[in-house]
Amino acid sequence: MNKSKHKNFERELPSGYKQALHLDARKTLVGIVFNLISFAVLAVVMVLAIVFLDAADKTSEDLIPARLPHNLIALSVFAISMVGYIVLHELVHGVAYKALTGERLTFGMSWSCAFCGVPHIYTYRKAAVISVASPLVIFTLIFIPLLILLFFCSPIYFLIFSFIFGLHLGGCSGDIYVLYLLLLKFRGKKTLMKDTGPEQFFYVLEDVSNSP
Repeated sequence: MNKSKHKNFERELPSGYKQALHLDARKTLVGIVFNLISFAVLAVVMVLAIVFLDAADKTSEDLIPARLPHNLIALSVFAISMVGYIVLHELVHGVAYKALTGERLTFGMSWSCAFCGVPHIYTYRKAAVISVASPLVIFTLIFIPLLILLFFCSPIYFLIFSFIFGLHLGGCSGDIYVLYLLLLKFRGKKTLMKDTGPEQFFYVLEDVSNSP
């Protein structure tokens, strides 16, 4: 076992810890709330994309439905990109977890979300933050310059990838909430998180009140 990786997690919950929170995306209320947030974010992104195109007078012939072959290609790109993004999002979680822990990953999909987790270990706060934040940071940095380029080059592909970007931001709502918990609520360096994929369990030290 790589010693540097072993510092990022525990195989068993150490003594002196208590469970502070259990978050389960498969619960009906939790799943509905996060999906409603996702749809709301997606809607806002698409409205802004259309407003930007309209303000720049870029409602060009690229958006005319009569251009059937071109639009069929665009539709194929949209479908492949949407599915590909979902897969890549979870793979980025997995790559980060694997790099930091070297442990076995689990991937899957529930009615409310796709997921990646490391269910057999307890990950320390720093490694958990990096793993959870990786897709949000990486894909945001990819999408922003791509959208700027497409805005000037192709309105239809700008709209397509604006939708994927909205899907990205909205789909990260669960990750963002977990980051909020790790960065602002459970700020102790010794905080542990068990991530099964759809569930996250947060553990804090009882004797030091999880102080930083």
